[in-house]
Amino acid sequence: MGKIIEVKIEKCMACRSCEFACAVAHSKKKDPEALVLDGEKPGHRINVEAYGRNAIPINCNHCDEAACLMACPTGAIYRENDKGPVLFNSERCIGCKMCVQACPFGVITVSPNGKGVLKCDLCIERLAKGQDPACVVACPTGALRYIEQEKSNKEKRQRVAKKLTLAMEAQATEPKE
Repeated sequence: MGKIIEVKIEKCMACRSCEFACAVAHSKKKDPEALVLDGEKPGHRINVEAYGRNAIPINCNHCDEAACLMACPTGAIYRENDKGPVLFNSERCIGCKMCVQACPFGVITVSPNGKGVLKCDLCIERLAKGQDPACVVACPTGALRYIEQEKSNKEKRQRVAKKLTLAMEAQATEPKE
């Protein structure tokens, strides 16, 4: 297991800083001013979706058995190694959009310029420089964290154990033996 972008829904305030940072990170000049002034439309690969009172940042899960990768007829969607992110090569893309249809999470979108698709690459260029993904760095509330998946899982198990312990103590019950 590698690193993942962990989402803490309760911390997201729907500011969309992650979306803008993603667009800047994938722009030609990597400069927010130039992005706005030059009119470049690189698009973002993370989307903040509203559901009820919650705002939920949604991006690629980089699935172990990635349906998008299997659906791509040209190898434009690929993985460099077993633990690496699922990547996209625009030069190999023929625009068939099979990956868009195959993704069960709806996180692959058609590029604003209509050529190819937009798909989270975990900011592979930033990772190569030892930097975290742009969306994670830009998040002002810590709703996004770039973390080892096993560490994230362990923290979740600890939270569940704490809640169960508190619930059992509150009811003064013991687990079945």
